[in-house]
Amino acid sequence: MKLRAEQLDAHLAKTLAPVYVISGDEPLLEAEIVDRIRAAARARGFTDREVLAAEPGFDWSRLAAVAGNRSLFGGRTLIELRLPGGKPGDAGARELMRLAEHPSEETLLVVRCPRLDAAAQRTRWYKALEAAGAAIAVYPVERARLPDWIARRMRARGLEPTPEVVSFLAERVEGNLLAAAQEIEKLLLLHGEGRPDLETVTRAVTDSARFSVFDLADAALEGNPARVARILAGVRAEGTEAVLVLWSLAREVRTLARVAHAVEAGATPARALAEERVWDRRKPLVGRALRRLPAAGWQRLLRACARIDRIVKGAEAGDAWQELLQLALAVAGAEPFGAAAAGRARGGARRPITGR
Repeated sequence: MKLRAEQLDAHLAKTLAPVYVISGDEPLLEAEIVDRIRAAARARGFTDREVLAAEPGFDWSRLAAVAGNRSLFGGRTLIELRLPGGKPGDAGARELMRLAEHPSEETLLVVRCPRLDAAAQRTRWYKALEAAGAAIAVYPVERARLPDWIARRMRARGLEPTPEVVSFLAERVEGNLLAAAQEIEKLLLLHGEGRPDLETVTRAVTDSARFSVFDLADAALEGNPARVARILAGVRAEGTEAVLVLWSLAREVRTLARVAHAVEAGATPARALAEERVWDRRKPLVGRALRRLPAAGWQRLLRACARIDRIVKGAEAGDAWQELLQLALAVAGAEPFGAAAAGRARGGARRPITGR
């Protein structure tokens, strides 16, 4: 069965499935889910724990051996199997299916893997594990839901946050739930239970925001220039390659150019977005961006992407990161005067982002 993370506590209060499959790319939430399963298992007599990591070359007979062993002291065994690549291979799939088809009351299998796409969730081994127990997909907390998540966590730790404190924390730890949890624990140590004021929180909290190239693309589509500049600075500081940033922006520009062309040719926006297979939850973002430029404007930005690609590869002179900033700001609907001015300060006039 499929189980949502928020349903887990109620589920564990009633029963314990023989198998749990936990997939996702949010380490803090995944670790906390596993902790709750471990605690429930200990309460039911699973006193032994074996951890296996199915990395390349893993001998799957080890899993069979652990599952078949009986504790000398009469305890039951929790087997924690980590699949770093999310694919067990043929031998692993066979062993997982065998365990799923013949569960033992003496063992509890917890499989941990990264986020699995729809194709992976249709594999026989995954469906067998899901049918034998419970599958829990762990999703990152979306930016719009982060303040509520922070407020609930603070209240659970005895803190009474004001909306200003919650907003400040959400901005500082965006994209990094582990940092958010650590900052809350730090506040509890420094302040104690009760209502911390904004000045105390400001002094105590460091800027722990963590972003990805996908956050940058979303901020550009949203039309949020300030956030675009902050995220781009963040991904650059984290060592992200310029080519990956360009890929994320060019992908959105290419989609917008095709959708805008289809709309100008007579298609409805809804049909054009469907033809480009834009996900339903991203359609409002893409639709908002679509209104900023005509098809010719998106084509100019697409040519700008090609020029930045040449700069990144060293085939043309220029500062790739300044060009990426101009591109992202242009997608967001802002005139990148600041970037252009910075380029002139570094020497020489700059061509506009609209391309050749």
